[in-house]
Amino acid sequence: MNKDKLETISNLFEGKEIRSIWDTEKEDYYFSVVDVIGALTNANIPRNYWSDLKRKLLSEGSELHENIVQLKMKSKKDGKNYLTDALDTKGILRLIESVPSPKAEPFKIWLANLGSERIDEVFDPEIAIKRAISYYRQRGYSDKWIETRLKGILNRNKLTDVWKDAGISKEYEYGILTNEIYKEWSGMKASEYKEYKGIRKESLRDNMSDIEIVLTDLGEIATRELAKEHKPYGLEQNKVIAKMGGNVSKVARDNLEQKLGKSVISNQNNLNYQYLEEKEKLKEK
Repeated sequence: MNKDKLETISNLFEGKEIRSIWDTEKEDYYFSVVDVIGALTNANIPRNYWSDLKRKLLSEGSELHENIVQLKMKSKKDGKNYLTDALDTKGILRLIESVPSPKAEPFKIWLANLGSERIDEVFDPEIAIKRAISYYRQRGYSDKWIETRLKGILNRNKLTDVWKDAGISKEYEYGILTNEIYKEWSGMKASEYKEYKGIRKESLRDNMSDIEIVLTDLGEIATRELAKEHKPYGLEQNKVIAKMGGNVSKVARDNLEQKLGKSVISNQNNLNYQYLEEKEKLKEK
């Protein structure tokens, strides 16, 4: 895994700094466990507290212990890099649930509320749709954009249903096929496209221009119709079809760019903030 992007997350846990590393391939953060323990407890030596808790988790057969990885992070004391126990976002949330500290209670309540909301959505899926609409409106998206976005999600589900019928069952296979479409028309995998736009866990489509969204939708719709016609089976055959679908968008893109005299691929995003590393890269360019 490529964990070369290091940044310090500030203003979390009452302003205490939590060291983290961004994994570009997994598209997730890995957080320093000792820093989180130090922020959530009154332990004089957080490292010792974590050692005791780690032994307890191991004796209980907790899967959390198995997910711990060691990554080099810069020490706050001498500025040197040392191997440090780290957990991804999901692991850190599970860790918080395991820490018997009053400071952890607000996080536990938040997690409980999230779980309750998801259960409500199972019984009434409309709640999730309304939440999504509210989310987009709060971020300034127009109702017309939201309507198009929701239709795009529906079309995407139609494509994954076709892939499922064509023998695609693993999550990573869906990612591979999606990348075949993206690479063909944009020249970038989804993760590379995100990096180009300076985003991380954020949705790529939510940060696309109107033209980029149209080309993305066209590639996926074309792939779906080609798959229904040619009936490929298995990953390799579907990769060929996905590339064909992406090429439909590439032809449309090339034609439009020829008439516009410029690229329709933009590095702009819809965030009101910018990751520090991405800002430095833009300065260098």
